[in-house]
Amino acid sequence: MTLFGALRLPAEILFGAGQRHALGRVAQRLGQRALVVTDARFTATPAFAGMVADLEQAGLVVQVHDAVLPDVPVASVAEGVAAVRGFEPDLVVGIGGGSCLDFAKCAALLLSHGGALQDYYGEFKVPGPVLPLIAVPTTAGTGSEVTPVAVISDAERTLKVGISSPYLISRVAICDPELTLSCPPMLSAIAGADALTHAIEAFTAIKRTPDAALTQEHVFIGKNALTDQQALHAIGLLGHNLERAVSVGEDLEARSAVMMAAMAAGAAFGTAGTAAAHAIQYPVGALTHTPHGLGVAALLPYVMAYNRPACETELAQVAVALGAAEAADDRGHAAQAAIDAVVRLFAAIGIPRSLGELGLPTDQLDWTAEQALGIGRLIKNNPRPLDLATMRRLVRAAHAGDLAAAAEA
Repeated sequence: MTLFGALRLPAEILFGAGQRHALGRVAQRLGQRALVVTDARFTATPAFAGMVADLEQAGLVVQVHDAVLPDVPVASVAEGVAAVRGFEPDLVVGIGGGSCLDFAKCAALLLSHGGALQDYYGEFKVPGPVLPLIAVPTTAGTGSEVTPVAVISDAERTLKVGISSPYLISRVAICDPELTLSCPPMLSAIAGADALTHAIEAFTAIKRTPDAALTQEHVFIGKNALTDQQALHAIGLLGHNLERAVSVGEDLEARSAVMMAAMAAGAAFGTAGTAAAHAIQYPVGALTHTPHGLGVAALLPYVMAYNRPACETELAQVAVALGAAEAADDRGHAAQAAIDAVVRLFAAIGIPRSLGELGLPTDQLDWTAEQALGIGRLIKNNPRPLDLATMRRLVRAAHAGDLAAAAEA
């Protein structure tokens, strides 16, 4: 088969220590009235004050919205946009973790096209370009600075929902690892584990027939030659740097590697998509109220074990990238080494070993399986098919912490 690749990315990505100081000059090329979106914690930091001052010194008029809440409740976006609409921004700058960047995407969408966020749930519902967006992440995990999706919480629905459109990709991503130095160890661990899950699920996703309609009819198209490069790069960086970034938070070299990995993983899954670990986490997160990254990471080894028959070659490559195997090793041995390496790494940084440890009630396991199977955009991306019976067995194995049972599901 001939090579096929696709990537959807920002027009410009600036990466490196101190790159936040380019914000004003970047922004003045895109607009004159900047809505800056962040949360109450980060707005009180000297780094944030410096970025706002940089924008103002570049001649922009700035209004700050610093009321972003975790998981981005739908109502909070509507209220925030209503409060700033009179400012008439022509540019949105999102600064913060994944929730801040997702809020910024939603704000750019509603300020451009009006209506309610519910009008845009799903894929390709955004009718056209949105206000130019600059994304400045302060954590290294979600990759939202380069992805086409915003994930939000709707009180009328049990699960989180997504808005997926290439129009939501930021115009510019400014990734400065110095902004992650103050990130606490557990948050760093959860974010990094989220990034590794993104990368492995993107690299092991289903490979679809690359006809000309594929990229035009699907936001997430499955693995391909270009996403594979980004995913493997992310896996290697995380395998060799995540534990140190968590344990020695002031290590800028390790922090830089993890932030680069999170961005690369976002580039990979932003086009390839994620799969079963993410599908199962949606109901798990709704029931346990635990962070997204914690849930997908707890699930990842079990999903890898289940998927192994369909992607053993890819898992062997994951093992090599993690430093857990050599390229010449037996493929089956290397695939198992990849799973074992992920288990070891996550244990070292404090990720729960099972859904039981996350607090998922036993009497909700079947409901969890049913809800996960219904998230078609993720399930169809899984390399090994899932039906209700196998999904139930997989969820039960992940709840019990039984990798062997997951492999046999």
